[in-house]
Amino acid sequence: MVREDDREKFVKLAEARVAKALKAIRLIGNLSNRSNYDFTDEDVSKIFKAINDEITACRRRFEFARRKPNEARFTLE
Repeated sequence: MVREDDREKFVKLAEARVAKALKAIRLIGNLSNRSNYDFTDEDVSKIFKAINDEITACRRRFEFARRKPNEARFTLE
């Protein structure tokens, strides 16, 4: 059973952390200004690979938490 306190904590923390993450992503976008910064296509690829990898790992943690403890899952990938 989920306690209301746990839900309130989750909502409060999730809102703050997502807002902070979105702001950080916007700031990364500011780096695209070629008049202020010099970067390569490889630099950009590395940035987005790192972000995508972390988002994928985060999503997997939520998916894993949703599973029932005795639910076995097998995958080769």
